[in-house]
Amino acid sequence: MKGKEWYQADDVAQEYDSKRFSRGGRLIDHREKRAVLDALGPVEDKDVLEIACGTGRFTVMLAERGANIVGLDISRAMMTQGREKARRAGVEDHIEFLRGDAARLPFPDDHFDAVFAMRFFHLADTPAKFLAEMARVSKEVVFFDTFNDTSARVAYNWLLPMGSRLYGDEEVHELLDAAGLSLADVRNDFVLPYGFYRKIPNGVAGAFREADTSFGETSLGERLASVSYWRATVGDRSD
Repeated sequence: MKGKEWYQADDVAQEYDSKRFSRGGRLIDHREKRAVLDALGPVEDKDVLEIACGTGRFTVMLAERGANIVGLDISRAMMTQGREKARRAGVEDHIEFLRGDAARLPFPDDHFDAVFAMRFFHLADTPAKFLAEMARVSKEVVFFDTFNDTSARVAYNWLLPMGSRLYGDEEVHELLDAAGLSLADVRNDFVLPYGFYRKIPNGVAGAFREADTSFGETSLGERLASVSYWRATVGDRSD
């Protein structure tokens, strides 16, 4: 995985949420959380695994909705922020934060009702291995997002601290097939780059988001979307 040292630094973890999800970035945070909730559905009393849980944005949100959730990450510093977030929300009893390798998940087959990863696959050096492990430990749903190779991200990808692996639709379909997953739904979003929203005030971002969404619904907008949300289901393992 690219940029491990950068990602695990204490100062990066402490500033991660404020730099990415303040100002117009709040809109990104809201949209990503909505995508997770739509994909997983009701989670009360369900066992859920989040890969690359980071500072616990999604982990805590799902625990607040009654999920029993494990958040796995390589960064102790990020998970320290997540534990504090869980403590403030009063959901520590519903969350286990675990440092581990997503390519070798320490769980038996079919252990979770759902497994998901947000902001992860663009960093993956072996995406097939990661997706196969996610499929192995899930009984029902696997959900993840990718950044797309026809988006504006192509123009500035090299500037990012951790870089990005960009995906085409055909590659993702091949990864799903190899992992024994069936695509249930895919949604494309954000023609305007994330970095643009982070630079503008939240009040202004809404107007740009409306225009972005309208254009994103056209055929050209679909092709230029920077992110795709993939919801897949686990196939029959009875054979």
